[in-house]
Amino acid sequence: MRERHTDRMCRVKDGMRAGRESLNVSGDVEEEDAIHSSAIMDTDDVQGGLTEQQKRDNVIRLAFHGRPADYEEFCRAVMDTIPPGTTAVLRGSVITGYRWHDDAPFDADGPGTSDLDLTLVGEAAIGLFKLTGFFVPGVHSRPVSHEDPDIAPDLIPLRARLMAMVQRPVNIQASRDIVIQLRGALLDQPYLVLCRKPDEA
Repeated sequence: MRERHTDRMCRVKDGMRAGRESLNVSGDVEEEDAIHSSAIMDTDDVQGGLTEQQKRDNVIRLAFHGRPADYEEFCRAVMDTIPPGTTAVLRGSVITGYRWHDDAPFDADGPGTSDLDLTLVGEAAIGLFKLTGFFVPGVHSRPVSHEDPDIAPDLIPLRARLMAMVQRPVNIQASRDIVIQLRGALLDQPYLVLCRKPDEA
């Protein structure tokens, strides 16, 4: 198990280096505060061997063909739709470049075959889901996906818009902050904060 974990971390770092080379990212890019504020974790923290910048580089390389402008547009589309007091994060193989359960590379089955896992964090996001749409009621929802399209009707237009942007499946679920903290801090599962919409005044 230790050898497998070490091998995965090496490949994650290789993917990160490839991403930075293809993007020519210097790490000094100025970003809009609302779109990239990290309310859940400090940007200096490391998850799964990756910093926040490294995770962002991987997402841009894998899901947006190395185009930061397309990534920014995706973030703005999410920001325009989520309710106040909600943080949006990406999880899964688009962050590390490899699926956790079998180490298969992102898009191993062909271009556009790996989905994006978008999680909306906050009480208002939880309220978008029907009572039947939860793994843990009121805490952690099932994802709005091809298999479960009707558990959060208000999110269906956003999902369609995001899928048109990235030309791949996008799954959207909601969780309370504690779930994401447990995934990141205790399970060392990396996630990337896309945006946070402040609470209404």
